[in-house]
Amino acid sequence: MKITAKKKVLLIATGGTIASKSTPNGLAPLITSEEIISYVPEIQEYCQIDTLQLFNIDSTNIYYTHWLAMAQCVEAHYNQYDAFVITHGTDTMAYTAAALSYLIQNNRKPVVITGSQKSLAAQESDARQNLSDAFIYASYDGACGVHILFDHKILLGTRSRKTRTKSFNAFQSIDFPEIGIIRNHKVIPYVTDVIHEEAPTFYHNLNPNIFVLRLIPGISPDILQYIGEHYDAVVIESFGVGGLPSYGNTRFEEAIHDFLATGKTIIMSTQVPHEGSDMAVYQVGYYMKERYDLIEAYSMTTEAIVTKLMWILGQTKEPDEIRRLFYQPIMHDIIV
Repeated sequence: MKITAKKKVLLIATGGTIASKSTPNGLAPLITSEEIISYVPEIQEYCQIDTLQLFNIDSTNIYYTHWLAMAQCVEAHYNQYDAFVITHGTDTMAYTAAALSYLIQNNRKPVVITGSQKSLAAQESDARQNLSDAFIYASYDGACGVHILFDHKILLGTRSRKTRTKSFNAFQSIDFPEIGIIRNHKVIPYVTDVIHEEAPTFYHNLNPNIFVLRLIPGISPDILQYIGEHYDAVVIESFGVGGLPSYGNTRFEEAIHDFLATGKTIIMSTQVPHEGSDMAVYQVGYYMKERYDLIEAYSMTTEAIVTKLMWILGQTKEPDEIRRLFYQPIMHDIIV
């Protein structure tokens, strides 16, 4: 681990399990940013810390406006701090990590997101360890960009997913190596981050009108008409390497045609968590992709697909530009 001097780090607290206390109605985020730091005084060895309470909510209640607020908070304090640690609930942490990766691009400073499966106030909690690890990584000279730090693992923001509901090893990197680990209070890097020399670009617009349609056997194509009337884009999570059903008729194809004819966007993905889509393999995928030039997400996570689309549609509605931006790799989110 290389830490040349004490970094100045801003803790941005947003709530979640890590900040929760017991109430008669279950756990609720009540611990403040100042209290969070008091639970782990040893992290003052690694860096100088200021705290900011942005909000204090259960991450189930995260909305796109919260992502904009987090990005704007980082932007407002960017020149005053060397790094940022965001404490967050685990349930939507992967969505937040992906969203911030698109809202803060060419980011030469680390934005480290962490939380816990058990509250700081609980016995045998993972919260203290995750917090300590997050500040160690935030103080590391080789760190930049948005990452999740959980259970000693450093995960790319665009490749992270929560895969366990209760275990401490709750997060996994999907189809991309872990960036590194924290071992014995030291950073062990597996992948070297490229630190950008130019100034970062902050974006201030997201379009939340995205629908994720998970196919089931026998699903009616009529659902696409409803989606087209209420949303600007749909992510279709198909089976296996990807395809669309025909059921012996052309109704699904007609629904796809009508949806695209309105100027809306379709992204084809897969329900399978690893290895991604490849619509060219089977006729049910190849025909539809070739005929309608469908955009394919390959090995992108749903969290990254959704938030990247929100970012893209916040900038443009031009189909060719949507396609170009979607296939433009950002923080290793897509491999075509």
